[in-house]
This record gives sequence, C-alpha cells and structure tokens, in this order.
Amino acid sequence: MIRILGRAVIYAAVLALAALVAMPMYWLLVSAFKASDEIFTATPRWLPATLEWSNFARAWEGAAFGRYFFNSVVVALAILLLQLTTASLAAFALARRRFRGRGIILLAVIGALIIPIQVTFLANFVTLERFGWIDSYWALIAPFTASAFGTFLLRQAFLAVPEPLEDAARLDRCTGLAFLWHFLLPLSRPTVLAFTLVALVAHWNDYFWPLIVTNRDEIRTLPIGLAMFVTQEVTTDWNLLMAATLFVAAPMLIMFFFTQRYFIRSHMHAGLKR
Repeated sequence: MIRILGRAVIYAAVLALAALVAMPMYWLLVSAFKASDEIFTATPRWLPATLEWSNFARAWEGAAFGRYFFNSVVVALAILLLQLTTASLAAFALARRRFRGRGIILLAVIGALIIPIQVTFLANFVTLERFGWIDSYWALIAPFTASAFGTFLLRQAFLAVPEPLEDAARLDRCTGLAFLWHFLLPLSRPTVLAFTLVALVAHWNDYFWPLIVTNRDEIRTLPIGLAMFVTQEVTTDWNLLMAATLFVAAPMLIMFFFTQRYFIRSHMHAGLKR
C-alpha cells in the first residue's frame, strides 16, 4: 500500500510538472486561434469561441514570412550538412586513428565546448567584413561550419564500435572513408539523428548572430523576421503575434516529436565506451 501511494505521489508530481511546462505552449496555440477581443478577459478562456484560421493568413501577410522561412531552411540545412561532414571526419580521426598530437586536439575540442560562442562573435564579424560577406548567406553559414559538440558526440559513438568489426571490414578492403560511410555512420544513427536535432534547433532559433550580420529582409531568418513583425505593429494584435510565433516554433516541435527517442538514446550512451 505504501509503495502504491508513493508511486501515485511521484506520478502526480510528474504530471504537475509536465502541465507546468506544457502550459505556455498550450496558451500560445489557443491564443493563435482566438479573436483579438478574447485574448485579455476577466476570466481566462481556455478554448476559443470560434477558430480564427484567418489569423495565420493575416500574420503571414503582415511580414515577409515566406522569405524568412526560406532563409531559415537554407541556412539551417547548409550548416547541418557542413557540420555533419566536418564533425564525422574529425570524430573518425580522433576515434579510429592513432597519430601524434591526437590527445592535444581532443583537449582543444573539449575546450571549445567550454568557451561561450558569443566570445567569438567579434572576431568572426571582423573576418567576415574583410571578406565582404556581411549581409549575405555566407555570413550566416561560414562561422558554423564546424562543431566541437558534434565532433565529441560522434567520437564517443565511434568508440563504441568494436575494433574487430573494423578488422573484418579491412579484409574486404573496406577501409578509411569507406568504413566510415558503410559502418560507423549507420551504426551510430541514433547519435547522428540526435546531433541533427540539436544542430537544427540551435540554428533555426538563432537570433543574436543573424541580427548582427543581416540588414535586409532578403537575408533575414525567421527569428529576426518575428522581431521585425513585433516592432512594426502599431497596436499589438496578440493573436497575430501568437500565430506568427507558431511559424517559428512548429517545425522544430514536429521534428522533435518524431525523433525524441533517438535524442534520449544517444545521450544515454554518449559517455560510454564499450
């Protein structure tokens, strides 16, 4: 009886915490479908009287969200592909090859995880300005072509692949990059997908760096476009702002819903070497 009561208390606490975390997203979703006069009422309205689908069309037309969405997709995917390429190659060398200075390079990678990325913004901005890349796609993509986090995460996954498997592959003349492509990456699929999720979310929601290096709507991404939409509103229509916010949040929420099990699985084994 005591054990059942203890479990009931734990489940109740977990449900209460989950409701607390989910409440802002629920209120965002509900407010996006409300009429403007239903946002602020004496008593909270947990459901809209009628579903105002026109809020999304009005919000979409209120700013260049089509262009912002396209820019965010291009930038996030380009960064992801570059980071997967550089991180997998670096992780392969650090995990499966022995060479002088490997430990020092690994310490440098771990040290890069400790340094806040904002520390590098000034140097990156000066470099990009000298190249003439400010206010272009290159400015949004170039500083993020490598990822210390991705390198370390993939290295830990590659270390978990047993060495006898590489010896067997070598007998079939599957060595070097062929072993990386046909064995290491497929066997590390949960970790690769988890890093994909983390990288996409980070650069999809990035606000500070695009704000610094972009000045034109043709280059701005969704977070910057949302901020521009907020500042151009003379009278704040909160239902339209909530609808516009869903343009930014919905793609990542949907992606996380379908890939969360890989994210959890990879982080459970990221620090283990079998």
